[in-house]
Amino acid sequence: MSYLETTHNVYKEAALTPDVGLCCTTNPIWELPGLKIPRIMQEMNYGCGSTVHARDLTNNPKMLYVGVGGGMELLQFAYFNRNKGGVIGLDVVDEMLEASRKNFKIAEEQNDWFQSDFVDLRKGDAMDLPVEDNSIDVAAQNCLFNIFKSDDLKKAIAEMYRVLKPHGKLVMSDPTCEQPMNDELRNDERLRALCLSGSLSIADYVKALTDAGFGTIEIRARKPYRILDPKNYPTDELIYIESIEVAAIKDPMPADGPCIFTGKAAIYYGDEDYFDDGLGHTLLKNQPLAICDKTANALKNLGRDDIFFSESTFHYDGGGCC
Repeated sequence: MSYLETTHNVYKEAALTPDVGLCCTTNPIWELPGLKIPRIMQEMNYGCGSTVHARDLTNNPKMLYVGVGGGMELLQFAYFNRNKGGVIGLDVVDEMLEASRKNFKIAEEQNDWFQSDFVDLRKGDAMDLPVEDNSIDVAAQNCLFNIFKSDDLKKAIAEMYRVLKPHGKLVMSDPTCEQPMNDELRNDERLRALCLSGSLSIADYVKALTDAGFGTIEIRARKPYRILDPKNYPTDELIYIESIEVAAIKDPMPADGPCIFTGKAAIYYGDEDYFDDGLGHTLLKNQPLAICDKTANALKNLGRDDIFFSESTFHYDGGGCC
């Protein structure tokens, strides 16, 4: 049995018998005016964070969500686009699609604004999306890409890139791990399906996105997720897994490389009212400016003694140097 077959079976079982402990997200449930999320959707929230960010969802964007779970994030996306078929939900597991359909009927009863046909549920493979080129404003996946092995991950990211419009956003939440894992963990198909042993480092995760052509990457959150301990897993050391929330934007790739925002800032405190590096970056005196890692390195290389640079906070919420 391949790891993808094991994954299919794990989520078929989770669709037929909701498993509250399958994934663990510390994100609070969205509290928006008029939005009520059925309990069954919360119980089937098989993610490790959130991909729903209001600032991404203005002007009725066309949305795609891959790996539907119980439909909770699809319902949240539909809140921002109340049009027939405004949100496409894809899954390869028939039982999960059927569970979402049933859950949407409950959501209709609890939300007078919601109609099930706001969401176009389709059977589809993340590595071969049944979606037209350049047709999606915001695509999302939650706790799916970390399951894929390297070649399959490349295909899945390339497919997301293909279907996004220019400057469209791919919003993701996935577990990451900065420690090495032994082969027994890496090769355990069930642990991979459970979003544990396939976790990449943040650097490798970001590289997979930029290799696909995404010119701007935003690290929006980095949070504790799980522990793999020697008592319960085949490891001699404690392994700490985090979850990150990331947006990859289909911007043109800059000639000097991608803009990767990891939550760094620069503060100018010199004698003038501002500092201009002549390359489009203006730092007002004593006002922090969010900067990508590339700009941070370039400004540091100037050797000035009147600019302070913060370390990466792994939280970025827009604005800044690019």
